[in-house]
Amino acid sequence: MLIKTKAIVLRHLKFGDSSLIVDLFTEHQGRLSFMVRIPKTQKGKLKKQLFQPMTFLEIAYDYRQRASMQHLRDARIAIPFVSIPINPVKMSLSLFLAEFLYYCTRDEQQNEPLYQYIVNSISWLDAAGQSYANFHLVFMMRLSRFIGFYPNLDDYVEGCYFDLRNASFDITAPLHPDFLQPVEAARINTLIRMNYETMRLFRMNRLERNRITELILFYYRLHVPNMPELRSFDVLKELFV
Repeated sequence: MLIKTKAIVLRHLKFGDSSLIVDLFTEHQGRLSFMVRIPKTQKGKLKKQLFQPMTFLEIAYDYRQRASMQHLRDARIAIPFVSIPINPVKMSLSLFLAEFLYYCTRDEQQNEPLYQYIVNSISWLDAAGQSYANFHLVFMMRLSRFIGFYPNLDDYVEGCYFDLRNASFDITAPLHPDFLQPVEAARINTLIRMNYETMRLFRMNRLERNRITELILFYYRLHVPNMPELRSFDVLKELFV
């Protein structure tokens, strides 16, 4: 069955001399993997540069329900980026978030609100001229709303703890070790209330931003099965001031 849909590239791996294994998050069917043959001539439609992480595509493929990998017939750019490919900081953010999404969407079926959230967010980053140092923090916390463990902000009061396992703010510390003390719980509460337009008002230095990133990634590892530490985080640590 031929299916046409939009998709986001999360990762590609070289397979043999002329093929790629490409992992996509599609608008209509969630996560899918594809075996893509890259022609050696310039006449072929499927070129390697189409499958860079976080590229937005329009694709056509033959869907086989029981196949572990689908066969891609056609792919073209759906939304071309203006600044991300030529801005090293934005490119590093994009690659980090592509790796992050690769792991935390592995079991996602059709989830069009999540798909649209990713597209809208990365498009915002591409258009932003400045004040995007906190972008990945806001992106990751708000993403949890779409995959099932967004904290309940109504429970927050000054001086409470944040239970990372139960995604809840509590007056007393939980009996397990996976929780944040009140100072860091307050930062998480503030972060959740940010959006892309207001995050510039919350100034953080590099150490503070990296600490919050570590906490968010740990939070995801508690909730997403088999999510490893992200290799691209080492690059991200050196960004901004």
